[in-house]
Amino acid sequence: MAEGQEDTERSEDPTQKRLDEALERGDVAKSQEVNTWFVIAAGALLLMAFSGPMVNGIATTLRGLVAHSGSIRVDGRGFTSIVEKLSLEVVAVVAIPLLLLALAAVGGNMIQHRLVWSTEALKPKFSKVSPMAGFGRLFSKQALANFVKGLIKLALIGTIMTALMYPERFRLDALVRIDPAAMLSITQSLSLQMMGAVVAVLALIAAADYLFQYRQWFERQKMSVRELKEEFKQTNGNPEVKAKIRQIRQTRSRKRMMAAVPDASVVITNPTHFAVALKYERGMNAPICVAKGADLIARKIREVATEHNIPIVENPPLARALHATVEIDQEIAPEHYQAVAEVIGYVMRLNRAVAARR
Repeated sequence: MAEGQEDTERSEDPTQKRLDEALERGDVAKSQEVNTWFVIAAGALLLMAFSGPMVNGIATTLRGLVAHSGSIRVDGRGFTSIVEKLSLEVVAVVAIPLLLLALAAVGGNMIQHRLVWSTEALKPKFSKVSPMAGFGRLFSKQALANFVKGLIKLALIGTIMTALMYPERFRLDALVRIDPAAMLSITQSLSLQMMGAVVAVLALIAAADYLFQYRQWFERQKMSVRELKEEFKQTNGNPEVKAKIRQIRQTRSRKRMMAAVPDASVVITNPTHFAVALKYERGMNAPICVAKGADLIARKIREVATEHNIPIVENPPLARALHATVEIDQEIAPEHYQAVAEVIGYVMRLNRAVAARR
């Protein structure tokens, strides 16, 4: 029962590999409210910065149209020409603001996640056209959150609009009787106030919605214990196979080490627990360790040394120190020079005595 829950229950935090795969599929934490806030905030800034030039540009175009209305041909080719000219002039006036709005929309996406190019969303899926799947999405937690979010936005923005406009109700009644130039100034001022309030409210909603969307996305990426194990195997290899490979490498390394024991000059032992085989020839800076081991390996080193008449010297403190500090095919540490030199000197004197007797 416990194993079944491990296989199905997604209780573990996702790995970085899982998050990267979700990003490649286009599955990212994204809040539409953040995009909306960027666009509306950019719109408010553009209204402050470009409203004057835009109004003047369009007014100049319309003023010229009215001033030369008597000479404008509106039949056939003339009508097409005047429409094209007006369209180009209007586009020239609003092109930069529209471009900035588009950049704001892109920025709203990029601030939430890095740029993603994925065709996963374009692939046909049965769940997109399935009535049952659609019914499930209609009454899902996400749909409920969107409904509540819409009600909150409507209530907050409506309340703020009422609070801003109610004190101006008498000025709004008088707008129909004042000069159009003054009307534009008042309308612009009120519009900026309302947009500023809307931007402030939407900033709070966007921040809360992004946290909610990120949490939902993170929960979707969670993994079961079985998925974690499978990913570990894919990333680091099967532990059983790695253990087998490590065992083969150790066996081969031990065989190479044992093959080097016959070339040793001396074997220093504990006498039973440790064995270190050292090689020294004239011209070397220091003796080199050609084999070392403990317990069974130490015993095998002594056996090989005995078979090839390699001198075996019992020196427990030196054997333990060498086994702990020197690695295979490395020179011994300087602090062991004197002790090892005494051992090798003893071996050389012993060899000369044996040679003299022969």
